[in-house]
Parts: sequence; structure tokens; C-alpha cells
Amino acid sequence: MSERIVFFNGNWVLASQVRISPFDHGFLYGDGVFEGIRAYAGRVFKLEDHMARLYASAKTLMLTIPYTPEELSQKVLESVRINQLQDAYIRLVVSRGAGDLGLDPRSCPEPTVLILADQIQLYPETFYQNGLALASVSIRRPSGDVLNPAVKSLNYLNNILAKIEANLRGVPEVVLMNAQGYVVEGTGDNIFIVRQNRVITPPPSAGILNGITRQVILELAASEGYRVAEENFTLHDLYNADECFLTGTAAEVIPAVTCDGRPIGNGQVGPVTRRLMAVFQEFARSTGTPIEQGTSVA
Repeated sequence: MSERIVFFNGNWVLASQVRISPFDHGFLYGDGVFEGIRAYAGRVFKLEDHMARLYASAKTLMLTIPYTPEELSQKVLESVRINQLQDAYIRLVVSRGAGDLGLDPRSCPEPTVLILADQIQLYPETFYQNGLALASVSIRRPSGDVLNPAVKSLNYLNNILAKIEANLRGVPEVVLMNAQGYVVEGTGDNIFIVRQNRVITPPPSAGILNGITRQVILELAASEGYRVAEENFTLHDLYNADECFLTGTAAEVIPAVTCDGRPIGNGQVGPVTRRLMAVFQEFARSTGTPIEQGTSVA
């Protein structure tokens, strides 16, 4: 594989040539926002939705992105094309930029903007065929009045602590709960359960990131004739569900078949999950912004 070409602060450079300032507040304090975006078959999936979320997160942080959404969208398309990719994972990062060693963002005159397009496989293919083993963890999601989950920030320490616990437990993914004891999501995925052909996922008010793949699955499930609901549920509900699956830009749609040693349903990937996995792939590969719409590299 040839070295990836990265958009970095207005220039296209080799990934090895990127130099982040040690004074960058994204590095020092996690002060910034990001989006993970997918390209399928030469089309960038839900690009406008990702841009809308990026700019909304930046607005809350009072972080001014030095490009319009249209300009940055063109850079995203170009990042896929210039790296000669058809299927890709794109990481778009906007940090506060270089400042001083204090917390005050006013010391950072220019944000850092980076776009990297590469390929990703979050889980082995066998997990998509046979399902994940999950475990619940002691780590709790911060409540919305502490840290708003709608802001997709560079501060992922809560997720990382949960991932460490997953590694220690020997499972590929874990289930986090909120302070009220309701299931919220995984370390980087939204969670769904299926009961009596009802497709259920926690509501945004539970403290989740309202994922773009999550929204697509809610729409696709409804179009397939399933009853969909955004409802709080507990580990007891998860243990006794007919099926379970996770969604995310990187994970896509992946089944889970056990949690805390308890089989979910019959312990095998269920028919609703398999159907939604199939229709998601069909939808993702037939929609999106063609990368050819991007302008050429200057």
C-alpha cells in the first residue's frame, strides 16, 4: 500500500510529513471535533449529515472552521479520490490549533484541519457472520448536563476506559450504561435490541451520540415493516431480547449474540438483524455523493 496523502491545514501532503504542534490544544486537551465518514463504491455516504454534525459540534465549542461546509465537503471527496480509493474510512478532524500551555482557547489563533482517507475493518468478518460477545462494564456514560453527547469531540477518554475494560474482560465490545442504569451504547457504537419484531434503541435523552448509521437503520427498519421505537431499556431487557446488534460508521451493522455470558435469543444471529445488515449494505452502496463531484487538487 502506498503512503496516504492527507489534507493538512490547506495543503495535500504525505501522512509522514504531517507535523502537529506540541502546543496544539487538540493534542494537549482534546479540544476539537471530528467526524468518521464512509465511502462505498466511489460514493461518500451521508456527507451532508456528517458536515451538519461537525459544524454543530464546532458551534457549541465556539470553534470556527476556516472553510465553508461546501468547501470542506470538496476536500473530503478529494481525499478519497487522490488516494485512489473506492471504499474508504475518512477521518475529518478540526482541533483548536496551536496556543500556549493554558486552557484558554483564545490563545489559539488558527484551528488545525486534517482529513485522512484510508481503509478500516473494526471487527473481523467472522463477527459479522457469527455475532459478538458483549459484556457490561462499570464505566458510566457522563450525563448530558456534564458533557453533551451530541458534541462529537476529541475527548474520548470515557470510551477508551471502557475499551480497556473490554480488553481485560476478553470481549470485543462492551455495553455502557448511564447513571440511571439504562443501557446507552458501546464504546463506539449505538445499540439496538429486537423484541417481537420491534426494533428498539435508546433515545438521545439517555445520553447517546445520535449516530448517523443509527438514524439510517431506524428509517430502513421502518421501511421494511418493522415497528421501531426509541425507548430506555435495561440489561435485563438486553439479556431477554430476541436479537441485538450494534451500529456505527466504522462498525456498520454488526450482530451481538451474548452479553455477560447470557445468550441473546437463541445465541445466534437473528433474522431481523440479518435483514437489516443486508438492506443497509444495499442502501449504503447505492446512495451518497460521488467522489467525482470533487474538484481537482490545486
